[in-house]
Amino acid sequence: MVNLVVNFDSLHQLYRAYMPFIKPAGLFIATSESHYLGESLTISYRLPDATQMHEFTGTVVWINPLGASGGRPAGVGLKIKTDPESHKNHIEKLLSRELASADLTCTM
Repeated sequence: MVNLVVNFDSLHQLYRAYMPFIKPAGLFIATSESHYLGESLTISYRLPDATQMHEFTGTVVWINPLGASGGRPAGVGLKIKTDPESHKNHIEKLLSRELASADLTCTM
């Protein structure tokens, strides 16, 4: 069962959601739904300019509540549990030029 579906429409949106400090891989999902630390969720997501959906099961390790500081969106950060290296490789390949950016992200 998929709990959340996300379409990343741009590289900038994906950059803002990627959580490279979560090992082996992490992704922020904007949502107004309530979730709790340690909760297991199944996410279906589409990368920019892709037609194929990717899916993973992850554990909530970060929560941005409604009204989070810095104008950050409400949502959850997930540690990717299902084939994390594959998801990480797909994301980092797309973000190869963005990863050194100093732009703000949805989390830090």
